[in-house]
Amino acid sequence: MSKGNKVYPVISVCPVCKHDLRVAKLKCDHCDTVIEGDFTLSKFNYLETDKLYFIEVFIKNRGNIKAIEKELNISYPTVKKMLDEVITVLGYSPDQYGDDDFESEQTKKAKNKDWKTSVLDRIEKGELKVNEAIDLIKKRKSGE
Repeated sequence: MSKGNKVYPVISVCPVCKHDLRVAKLKCDHCDTVIEGDFTLSKFNYLETDKLYFIEVFIKNRGNIKAIEKELNISYPTVKKMLDEVITVLGYSPDQYGDDDFESEQTKKAKNKDWKTSVLDRIEKGELKVNEAIDLIKKRKSGE
């Protein structure tokens, strides 16, 4: 690029009809080679700026939800909602991933404690025998 020329980000949507744009010309700043054709943009080029920024923060924090919450000053449900939006825009279904994939360790521990309490309550009420409870716990630990 010669001095004085401004460089603008590639736009991905036509400002007139709002349809997706394609790249028709590529140019090397070093040798001035020009290649013309019909080139596609990546899926990421079609994301809005805020979603690209979210992906950048997500990757920088290696998917650590707590760190993302802190950096963006947003709640867990908002992080999950934004992630689902990005997944959808990229053409995938967020439903293919269980909520367990995004739960914090604290949430998982709380659910496990609730499960243990419910087993104990069932024993106390006579709904479950001790040996049955032991079998349930073993099955849960083994992932069945």
